[in-house]
Amino acid sequence: MSKINCGVENCSHNNEHTCFANIINVGGKSARKESDTCCASFLDSLAYSSLTNIIDTNSHGCDVVSCTVVTCTYNSNELCSAKSIEVNGHNVNLYSETDCLTFNHK
Repeated sequence: MSKINCGVENCSHNNEHTCFANIINVGGKSARKESDTCCASFLDSLAYSSLTNIIDTNSHGCDVVSCTVVTCTYNSNELCSAKSIEVNGHNVNLYSETDCLTFNHK
C-alpha cells in the first residue's frame, strides 16, 4: 500500500489529505456499494487531535489497511491489496459516515 488519500477533513489522522494512522480498518462486511463501507479508524480531530495527529516527518503516511469487506475484490485475507485507496466523507461525526471510494464489488 503506497498511500491512503483522505478526504475526511476533520479526521485527526488526516494531514494534507494523507492518512497518518498506524493502521486503518475498513469495515462494511457485506457491502454492495461504496456507501456501505466505512473507515472504522476515523477519530474526530475536535476531540482527538492531541492524541493522534503526531506526524512522523520521515513517514509517507499509513501503509497498512485491514479490511473486513468480504465483498471487495481488493480484500486479500482481511488486508487491502489495492495500491492506494481513497477515503471520503463530508461533515463526518461518526466513522460510519465515511466511505472507502476504492471499493470494488466482486
